[in-house]
Amino acid sequence: METIQRDNLGPAKIIQLYDPQSGLRGILVVDNVTLGPAIGGVRVSPTVSPLEVSRLARAMTLKNAGAGIDHGGGKAGIIADPHTADLEPLFRAFARMIAGIDEYIPGPDMGCDEQAMVWLQEEIGRSVGLPAELGGLPLDKLGATGFGVVACAEVAARQIGLPLKGARVAVQGFGNVGVAAARYFVEKGAIIVAVSDSRGTLHDPGGLDISRLVAAKREQGVLFKYPGGRQLPVADLFGLACDILVPAANPDVIDMQNVAEVKARLILQGANIPLTLEAEAELARRGVLVIPDFIANAGGVIMAAMEYRRKSAEEAFAYISEKIQANTERLLDKAKKEVRLPRAAAELLARERLESGMRYRSWSHKWR
Repeated sequence: METIQRDNLGPAKIIQLYDPQSGLRGILVVDNVTLGPAIGGVRVSPTVSPLEVSRLARAMTLKNAGAGIDHGGGKAGIIADPHTADLEPLFRAFARMIAGIDEYIPGPDMGCDEQAMVWLQEEIGRSVGLPAELGGLPLDKLGATGFGVVACAEVAARQIGLPLKGARVAVQGFGNVGVAAARYFVEKGAIIVAVSDSRGTLHDPGGLDISRLVAAKREQGVLFKYPGGRQLPVADLFGLACDILVPAANPDVIDMQNVAEVKARLILQGANIPLTLEAEAELARRGVLVIPDFIANAGGVIMAAMEYRRKSAEEAFAYISEKIQANTERLLDKAKKEVRLPRAAAELLARERLESGMRYRSWSHKWR
């Protein structure tokens, strides 16, 4: 069995939660709080594990440091099927069990939404991703993460001489992040040639109509009600011809078993840890530019930080674009000058900020 690795960054706390009354089984990992209280989503999945939550928490530490916001990294998991479980008692029990861990601010993640954040807010007075009606900046409705992915793409595509207008894009995971990314890509003139969800892939080399796709998904619950395109198995998406690939769902979907199938020139990690490190290295060897998750998909957590500081949506979007584009430029410049993989360059930039802060601040101080 894989074990959680510790290093000089963390994790600071690993907590397993169990409440027999509600049936809650959960995990909380607070990775590092040097720069500020940790922000990180609550993932609801029947398969989420302590190791996965720990890896995601580290990704949040690096993402927040790399994005230049004053927050640390953490993550939580609730072991349940979000489609069948009664989530309200689970989230309320989860909130009560983490009430005293004030260095962790929960946000939405896979399997939950802004309603869950309201339950947390009612119980413990802290969460991000609240509905706009309650003063929040709902990350999924506003499409913050997808917006950031496309802001990143504008810089990364220039690096490889790829105009976004006319670029062929495949999106794996047609959920909140994937839908928003697809819409913003279309606004830039790109062509969405393939999308997938948990049930399959829809492919049309001539381009898919995103508005009709979203309507089919919303009304029927499945992409395959879309009147057009070719239906393929889920895994076939990675081997389709495209210029840009956006994995925007589960971890480790591209590994050494399927990396040879990938035909994209540019991969933007819309999900957290969607590629194994070995697959990233192999793609780099082949000349494929891969922008790591904590740079490409930082739009959501940047907006969460803006909500925490009571900023407007307009201010948040402007900050997302400015920060992600500047950070993408920095990492690509560092990677080129030092002949490093983009992930290695991005991690160095984030670690430099963290380690500088760690010379001054103790992990054991309390956040209020």
